[in-house]
Amino acid sequence: MVTSDGPGQVQPTLPSKYLPPVEFRDLPEPVPLRKVVGASVIILATAIGSGEIILWPYITSQIGFIFMWAAVVGFGIQFFLNMEIERYTLATGESAITGFARFWKPWWWLFIVFALCQNFWPGWATGASTALSFALGLGENAPIVPITIAALVAIGITLTLSPVVYQAVEKIQFVLVALIMLFVVVAIPVATTSEAWGALVSEGIGGPGFPLGHENLDIALLLGALAFAGAGGANNLVQSNYIRDKGMGMGQYIPKIVSPITGHEEAKPSLGYMFPTDDENMRRWRGWWKVANLEQFLTFFVIGVVSLIIMSVLAYSTLPLGQVEERNLDFLFLEGQTLQETVAPWFGTAFWLTAVITLFSTNLGILDYTSRLIADQLKINALKDSQVWTESRIYAAVVWLMIIVGSVILLSGVSQPFVLLVISSCIAGVQMFIYSGLLIQLNRKALPKELQVGGVRLAVLAVSFLFFGFLSVLLVLDNIGG
Repeated sequence: MVTSDGPGQVQPTLPSKYLPPVEFRDLPEPVPLRKVVGASVIILATAIGSGEIILWPYITSQIGFIFMWAAVVGFGIQFFLNMEIERYTLATGESAITGFARFWKPWWWLFIVFALCQNFWPGWATGASTALSFALGLGENAPIVPITIAALVAIGITLTLSPVVYQAVEKIQFVLVALIMLFVVVAIPVATTSEAWGALVSEGIGGPGFPLGHENLDIALLLGALAFAGAGGANNLVQSNYIRDKGMGMGQYIPKIVSPITGHEEAKPSLGYMFPTDDENMRRWRGWWKVANLEQFLTFFVIGVVSLIIMSVLAYSTLPLGQVEERNLDFLFLEGQTLQETVAPWFGTAFWLTAVITLFSTNLGILDYTSRLIADQLKINALKDSQVWTESRIYAAVVWLMIIVGSVILLSGVSQPFVLLVISSCIAGVQMFIYSGLLIQLNRKALPKELQVGGVRLAVLAVSFLFFGFLSVLLVLDNIGG
């Protein structure tokens, strides 16, 4: 690897067979934690709405807490995955997918396909509409599909009119997550039982297991729950884009996505930079690495695990174990009804409205991150010389494409949110198997020795690769056998 004699000098520091080499620039000075809090709030909001409000409470309603260990392990693995994704971006300003494409060109479009397959299914928006029908007492004839399409259009308008998209999404998600946490805090003394907390300790710690073969818990659901114990799939990869829009590390040098209508666009692709590994830059690196780890740990891991556990304890406290047989959102309806009867009518309604907020915030995050991933990769790899197709315009076009396709799926009759979520989460699990291996290659071979992954973090990446690989093979065999 060649070193730099000064800033602005082009050097072959990153693999440059498929993408151009990068320039050297000094790493910016690190900032205090309070200035970067929020870099993980969007991925947290997506996590709460995928596994925490639906999949894990449903599993708990079937078998209790014997599988809860896997939720904590899933969150832990995703913390390390997210930090290895952040490692590359803090060091270069590029997204992890761009790094993968430096080793093998097709990765950029393959991950676009993965993200679209995972997220074309509007399961979260449908779930939000279904929960809203519970709260409003609309019954079985509630206009779920029209409400869902209206919600998708509202999200699209928000994402395409915000002057700086990341800032708008972060502010919205901060408010939504705060409302969700308010309910969670109130729910602990008001609606959870000592019996449920005792079962969490005795089963979750004293009697863990892997419930393969359970009638209502097939391998697809279990893989999906493990993938969505946290954010899951392509969502984790876009943590690259969020931290650079937050201005962390070398991301300060990368253009932000803005509204093509209300913002000031930049046409250049988001290729990165490298910094010389001298004493001053390594001091700055250690500062950025410390603050990035702390922000991710507190925002994503701690809040995420706590909310998942409390939502699962709430489900255990209110639903008879093993008696919710239908794999749909009936268990949310029954949970809210029980809370209305045992706590207060207003509390059951508050539970359903919390589910609405949670699932809506997730769909907002999903539309944003999928469009962000696609815009980044199309601009770098296919439209790098176009002055018309800026990253911001590609982003807006993809947002509306996803809304149109999602609406078509709903109008075609595929509108069962639970089914849509399981489909999405299975695709997410397979992706995590793939990019766990790619992150080992990226952060061992592309970065200078001083910045490379090693030790415990490298071991966790290897465990993640084997863990999700094993579950992905089981999923394939299960489908072949079925």
